[in-house]
Amino acid sequence: MGGLSGLKGRDILSLADLTPEEIQDVVNLAIALKTGTVNPRFTGKIPTLGLLFYKASTRTRVSFSTAMFQLGGQVLDLNVNVTQIGRGEPLEDTARVLDRYLDAIAIRTFAQADLEIFAQYANIPIINALTDLEHPCQILADLQTIQETFGALSGLTLTYLGDGNNVAHSLLIGCAAVGMNIRIATPADYQPAPAIVQQAQTLAAGRSEVLLTQDPIAAVTGAHVLYTDVWASMGQEDEADARIPIFQPFQINEVLLKQADSSAIVLHCLPAHRGEEITHEVMEGPQSRVWDQAENRMHAQKALLASLFGLV
Repeated sequence: MGGLSGLKGRDILSLADLTPEEIQDVVNLAIALKTGTVNPRFTGKIPTLGLLFYKASTRTRVSFSTAMFQLGGQVLDLNVNVTQIGRGEPLEDTARVLDRYLDAIAIRTFAQADLEIFAQYANIPIINALTDLEHPCQILADLQTIQETFGALSGLTLTYLGDGNNVAHSLLIGCAAVGMNIRIATPADYQPAPAIVQQAQTLAAGRSEVLLTQDPIAAVTGAHVLYTDVWASMGQEDEADARIPIFQPFQINEVLLKQADSSAIVLHCLPAHRGEEITHEVMEGPQSRVWDQAENRMHAQKALLASLFGLV
């Protein structure tokens, strides 16, 4: 965890803003925080984390808030509907004002470009709490969950089934960075962004496999981790019914799970539509680590916050 001092004051707009070594260090710190091996706390000035959320949230909102409180900090929940953003104030103006009040901002929004504007006009750390392009904090928790199960990350194979969305993008970057094989199984018209795939292939650099396929059986064969997400993300609700028959072959069910490694675990970033992308039996079955994964959002974000504020 020696490299984490270099994260102080940084923006985390993408998982690619962390080096492979820093990703592994954050995961290791999250595990240490969870087990109580280390217990960093703010002393002196009590910093404030702003949560600027344009999208509904349960896990991200509560886990960031709890993590900050456990570090001894405080949280200001900024609902865009009761701020001047909701009345059309330019992001540049809001960023410069919040920069003078807060010590960091976690933003959950639609466009990645909004984060980039905040990062340009604010000097405090800006954290991507989810955009349509990436979900980096989720993947830090995912990697923590996988390491807790298998003891290490390098050499394992993760298969993601479903829509090539923000979660798939950050999984590509995160898995490639830590030396995991990553297989993305999607319908033909729902593959991840080519630029993200290229980024992952560069990170993998011959150490691990980055595979895109339309064959769910081939994708899960021998895999150590099966991962899925909803088939229609926030903002795509009007497409949900039309997507069901397209994505049905990519459902994680007991038949598909039997093709994976016998020690395989199942992950889902939640919320889940049981009976669509995952069956109730698998989600509640012995190979599911969904609830550990959800808990680890708090520990992973606590590790990230402690690093950005220079507590470790």
